[in-house]
Amino acid sequence: MAKICQITGKKAMIGCNVSHSKRHTKRHFDVNLFSKKFYYVEQDCWISLSISANGLRVINKMGLDAALKQAVAKGYCEWKNIKVIG
Repeated sequence: MAKICQITGKKAMIGCNVSHSKRHTKRHFDVNLFSKKFYYVEQDCWISLSISANGLRVINKMGLDAALKQAVAKGYCEWKNIKVIG
């Protein structure tokens, strides 16, 4: 699975390491991504999401249902890609 947050759509960025002598070498800035289980009250089931720390803050602020609907509307994830655990 790609390293993309399912709520915010954040991806890994590409940048440069810059040494003291100002040499530039390519590097990756990875997302603070982890897998988390949530209880989805509207569907009465547990779901597993791959989210970033910022995505977790969005869920705490808006609620799980509103955050999922917004993520699907913006195209960050699809309903079929959300894992239902039980």
